[in-house]
Amino acid sequence: MDIRPIHTDTDYKAALRELSAYFDDEPEPGTPDGDRFEVLLTLVEAYEARHFPIDLPDPVEAIKFRMEQAGLTAKDLVPATDNLISAP
Repeated sequence: MDIRPIHTDTDYKAALRELSAYFDDEPEPGTPDGDRFEVLLTLVEAYEARHFPIDLPDPVEAIKFRMEQAGLTAKDLVPATDNLISAP
């Protein structure tokens, strides 16, 4: 198994190309192809975490975004907040 660390964007793209073939026909775990798939996936995940980090969203902005997706307004939340206020 000739696998090297992913150091460059070229390495990353090559690993993605190789992985994409496995996604079409995912190999069985524990087989040589399955092991290669798992190691490549781990390397790609590590590279992406280092080079393309995703920050956690601001909680209020996350709620606003989800409300927008669902087509809700602040008035739609009034029944929910009434239950919180009147709870014993």
